[in-house]
Amino acid sequence: MMATPQDLADFACGFSLTEGIVASVDEIEHLETIESEAGIELRMWLTERRRAALDERRRYLAGPTGCGLCGIESLTEACRPPPVVPDGRPFTPDDIMQAIESIAAAQPLNRETRAMHGAAFWEPSRGLVALREDVGRHNALDKLGGALARDRIAGHGGAVLLTSRVSVEMVQKTAMIGVPYIVAVSAPTALAVRTAAAAGITLVAIARHDGFEIFTHPHRIAGEGVIAKVVARETVAKEAVAKEPVAHVA
Repeated sequence: MMATPQDLADFACGFSLTEGIVASVDEIEHLETIESEAGIELRMWLTERRRAALDERRRYLAGPTGCGLCGIESLTEACRPPPVVPDGRPFTPDDIMQAIESIAAAQPLNRETRAMHGAAFWEPSRGLVALREDVGRHNALDKLGGALARDRIAGHGGAVLLTSRVSVEMVQKTAMIGVPYIVAVSAPTALAVRTAAAAGITLVAIARHDGFEIFTHPHRIAGEGVIAKVVARETVAKEAVAKEPVAHVA
């Protein structure tokens, strides 16, 4: 994996969870970090039951680059059905705007380099709960998932915030974490929209100071600022080029 050498225990746990290698951090008995001149190794020992299950599962993933699907052995695995997330609590348009505005000030590495992705977890009652940064957007989300799991923070009460575009594996990972909202500053791909719809995730994207667009499950977002009519936006994506229905909030 090519990753920023920070929050690596979170990364190891989060990647293992979001890729289905383990179902819970309780299945990781021990984690050891070994540094060398060549890089850093994260060694994990799993429970005996999980080790046996892992032997039956064949998915060898060379560190995700670009679309994040490099190294997957089959199209079936790449497009695996995501778990359906819990329904979660309603958000208002103000909640969405407060959430996305909170992320920039909490990214020290990005302020220094202007080259880091961020993934954060936000709750209406608590604000920004956790944030992780990485040069890779998939890695940032894995680190966030690991941090939430290690701190025993349930995902159903909040939203995942992303500074990147939303591709299909970002939706799959969010579903594995169990969060019903994705709020991103950039656009989703067509396949990401379809996957979010199947997972029961409310996908909010192009979220900036002047508004946002709701691509899936708009019923969770209530308020006068939500325009009821459905509009069409052309989504240009690596996976597909298609028109998807969205609700626009300004």
